[in-house]
Amino acid sequence: METKPNVSFEDTDVAFRYKSDAALQKANFIFSLVSHPWISALATQSVKLALMLKLPVESIIRKTVFDHFCGGESIEKTEWVANLLGQYGVSSILDYSVEGAQSEAGFDFVMEETMRTIEKASNSENIPFSVFKTTGLASAGLLEKVQKKVPLSQAEQISFERVRYRIDCICRQAHAHKIPVLMDAEVSWIQDTIDALAYEMMARYNTQKAIVFNTYQLYRTASLNNLRESHHVATMHNYHLGVKLVRGAYMEKERDRAELMGYPSPIYVDKEATDAAFNQALTFCIDNKQRVSVMCGSHNEYSNYYLTVLMEKHGMKNSDERVWFAQLYGMSDNISFSLAKAGYRVAKYLPYGPVRAVMPYLLRRAEENTSVAGQSSRELMLIRREIKRRKQAIS
Repeated sequence: METKPNVSFEDTDVAFRYKSDAALQKANFIFSLVSHPWISALATQSVKLALMLKLPVESIIRKTVFDHFCGGESIEKTEWVANLLGQYGVSSILDYSVEGAQSEAGFDFVMEETMRTIEKASNSENIPFSVFKTTGLASAGLLEKVQKKVPLSQAEQISFERVRYRIDCICRQAHAHKIPVLMDAEVSWIQDTIDALAYEMMARYNTQKAIVFNTYQLYRTASLNNLRESHHVATMHNYHLGVKLVRGAYMEKERDRAELMGYPSPIYVDKEATDAAFNQALTFCIDNKQRVSVMCGSHNEYSNYYLTVLMEKHGMKNSDERVWFAQLYGMSDNISFSLAKAGYRVAKYLPYGPVRAVMPYLLRRAEENTSVAGQSSRELMLIRREIKRRKQAIS
């Protein structure tokens, strides 16, 4: 008889024990808002307008969505959150979520800030990973030109070498401090360039274990084959493959561009196909665990449970260092804290940065929770169940 992992995502006491009553009420307010698409759309448009007009709205934003979804305005200010989560066995991934750097100096600053997160991680038992977006270190237009194999001018060639240098500096520091680093996935028209840079770094720094992780967006029809091919290349060149699996974050943008430019959409037609590809990718990673380390970056309860079943089937310990589960801070606490209680390795993406500068990230979180069917309503149901449980406990 097959044994099943002893993990459930229904215990709200486990999920929200780290939250005060006030923080829980704030979460109830936020998810009540995003559960109503027209109210959420009105709120996000109002915030965009206020920011454009340079109205003093930072304090309101800080006390609501920023506090809920972000760790703080600087590395130092995230420490209390990382320590709090760590008390419950949940690690943190410091994510410098400031976007829009468009100058060489701006790209250099993002590199230096990312290296500071590695330094911080090396001195904290609660921060096991670092992360960066390649578009924080490079012009998206330049990455697209490289992918299209458009001849680069001399200035562009120099710029691209600086991109490679920045990524190498980050990965070299990660290797020196033994802190794995995650390269986030981006839109399909620059992803091949990012992939090539990721595999170049893996060949250099993943000879003993997975230090550099590339990200695969499984809503892309090509991703499963890309994963298999990257494993083949890693095997041929004798390095470890670091894999982060996500469903994807740019669905509307991908489909709109494909329609506008007249090429087939690179995205699966429905959620069921994406879910199937995601779970196949999990199976592939565990089947090849001797060379693959995997992070399951998912808010989907079944996929997280499915990974625990795969681990059980392969006789792996819950705490196997080759397998991580990850969710965003402020979301899916029932998954994160339940897995951590059961002894799995779990990390929360912990965004940080000045309030106004991380607004693009926060607006995407609001839109994502509104658009993903069932996500915000599930969050809200669990939050309200815990509020009710606490009231009954003291009555």
